[in-house]
Amino acid sequence: MTFQPLACAIAIGLGACVAMPAQAQQQDASATQHYSPAQIAAMQAQIDALQRELDSMKQHATQATVATSAKATDADTATDGAETVAVADTKAKSDDSRQAAASASKDGIKLGGAVRFQYSREGYNKGNRKRRGDMDFDIFRLDLNGSIGNVELSAQYRWFQYMSAIHHAWVGYKFTDKDEGQLGLTRVPFGNQPFDSHNYFFSSNYYLGLEDSYQMGALYVHSGDPWNVQIGFFKNDSMGGVDGFVSNRADSYTYNVVGYRLPGEGNFDDPAHPIGVADTGAARVAYTFRPGEHSSVEVGASALRGSLESSTQRVGHYDAEALHMNTDIGRWNLQLQAARYAYHVNGGADRLAVGAYDFYDSIAARAHSYTGNVAYKLPVSWGPITALTFYNDYSLVNHKSGHLPHTWMNITGMSMAAGGLFTYFDFVTARNQPFIGGSMAGNGGVEHRFNINFGYYF
Repeated sequence: MTFQPLACAIAIGLGACVAMPAQAQQQDASATQHYSPAQIAAMQAQIDALQRELDSMKQHATQATVATSAKATDADTATDGAETVAVADTKAKSDDSRQAAASASKDGIKLGGAVRFQYSREGYNKGNRKRRGDMDFDIFRLDLNGSIGNVELSAQYRWFQYMSAIHHAWVGYKFTDKDEGQLGLTRVPFGNQPFDSHNYFFSSNYYLGLEDSYQMGALYVHSGDPWNVQIGFFKNDSMGGVDGFVSNRADSYTYNVVGYRLPGEGNFDDPAHPIGVADTGAARVAYTFRPGEHSSVEVGASALRGSLESSTQRVGHYDAEALHMNTDIGRWNLQLQAARYAYHVNGGADRLAVGAYDFYDSIAARAHSYTGNVAYKLPVSWGPITALTFYNDYSLVNHKSGHLPHTWMNITGMSMAAGGLFTYFDFVTARNQPFIGGSMAGNGGVEHRFNINFGYYF
C-alpha cells in the first residue's frame, strides 16, 4: 500500500522521458539528428534501469499486500476459533473469567456478551400453574476480555428487568505462562471449579456463597499440570462491605452475608443488624491424575477464613473448608464435594441474612453441604445443533444450626449447543431451596419446577 504513490511517480517520470523525444521530433525534426548513437544508448540504459526498479517495487508491494491479507485472515480465524471455543465451553450462568481473558487477543480488548430468556412452570405458584407457565426476559450482559501491553482485563456486567449488577471485574498480569496475579472483583478460590454443577440453577452451595462467589481483593493463580494452586486475600464483599456505597446490598450476583437474624425476624425481612465479611484469606490446592489417554481425575482441598464486621467494629469471624473431586472419563463427568462452613457472631446467632438478585433471604449460621453430579456429553450434527449434555445434579445441606430442617435439590436435565445459542432444559425437585419455592432457613415441603433457559452468546 505505501509503495503505490512512489510507483505512480516513477511511471509518470518514465512516460515523460519517452514522450519528450517524440514531441521534440514533431516540433523540430532536425533536433533528433544532433543526438549521437552513444547518447541514445545511454538514455535507453537509464530507461531500462528505471523500469527494472519499478518492477521490483511493484513486486515488493504485492508481497506486502499478500502478507497483510494473510495476517488479517489468521487474526479473523483465531477470533472465530476463540468465539467457538467460548460458546462450546460456556456454562450459560457465567463464564470462567480467567479462561475468557486467556482466549482473547494478545493485544486488544474483545467485546462479547449474551442475551437470555426463559420459560418456567412452577408447581408452587398457583397463578403460574393456571397460566401453564410464564415466559420471562432473563438478562442482557456485556463482557470485556483481553490485554494491552501484557496487562489483562476481564469484566462482565449484567442487566436484569429488576436490577443490574456487576459479575466480576479484574486486571491481571501473567508472570509466566502458568502464574498470574489478579486484582479487583475476582473469584474466591473454593471447591470444584469453574462450577460445582452442570445445570442452570447451580448447586445449593451457590446460595450459601460457596460456588462462583466473587469478592474484592487480590488473587494468585498457578494453573500448572498436575498442580493448580490459588491463594487470595479479599478485603470485603462485592458490594463494598457493610457500608459500601450502594443503594441496595441485595442488588448482587454473588450471595453475600448482609446481617444476622435474631429470633422472631422473618427469613425475607430486610436485615435489622447489618454486618459484612472482611479480610478473608482463601486457598485452593488441586492435583490432577491422568490414568488414561481420555481420562483425568482432579482432587483438591479448599479453605477460607475471615472476619465479620459491623459498621463500627468486628463482631465475629467465619470459616469454611471443602474436599472436592472432578473426574472426566471419555464423555462422562463426575463431580463430588463435601464442605462445611460456620459464621460465629459475637453473642450468638443461628441464622444470617444474605442478599442477592434484589431480595433478602436467610441461611443457617453453620451447616454441612454435599454435592454429587454426573454428566454425559454427546456430540451431534443436527443442523446447527452440535452438542448435547445430559446430567443429574444433587445437593444436600444438613447439620444446620438452630436445628433448621435440611435442604436438598435434585436437577435432571439437558443442555444443548447450537451455534451461539446455548439452552438448558431442567426439571427441579427440591425442599427448602431458593428459587424453588423455599428458603435455606425455611421449613417447607417438596416443590417442583420445569425450566427452559435460552441464551445467545456473542
